[in-house]
Amino acid sequence: MPSYTHQIEVNAPIQTVWEFVSNIDHWAPLVPGYIEHQILNEKESTWCFKSDIGFMKKKIELKVDIIKWEEPTRVTFQLKGINEKFTGHGYFFAKERGSSYCLMTGYLNITAEGMMAKVANSILTTSLPETTAELTKAVAAKIEEHTLNHTNIR
Repeated sequence: MPSYTHQIEVNAPIQTVWEFVSNIDHWAPLVPGYIEHQILNEKESTWCFKSDIGFMKKKIELKVDIIKWEEPTRVTFQLKGINEKFTGHGYFFAKERGSSYCLMTGYLNITAEGMMAKVANSILTTSLPETTAELTKAVAAKIEEHTLNHTNIR
């Protein structure tokens, strides 16, 4: 079960972080290799992105189910492959560190299944840290960009 956590300081109040991560339209496009996503309802969406993991270059489609919205600190989700056999889960968690900044944690756990599971999980073990870090850093940067520009995230 490959998993990885990445933490980063975000120069924004916790409510601003929440306003961003509580809307999938804001952070789905920040997934490395993003192609598109579709909102099915308040808690379900499908995502499509290009995977460039090791020797594999594939178009990955997955279903993302939000398990919990815990304002203002946590969004927890499950992942299920649509065109590939894998499952996983993850979250974004923000901890207020002052009135104008937070420590944000991004977490991903993805497990491949089926005949190629051993090889795929080995590749995920080496690539998941980079993917998790890239996504968490991109979300933090986008939140800070909105904060600096004084734009409303919604």
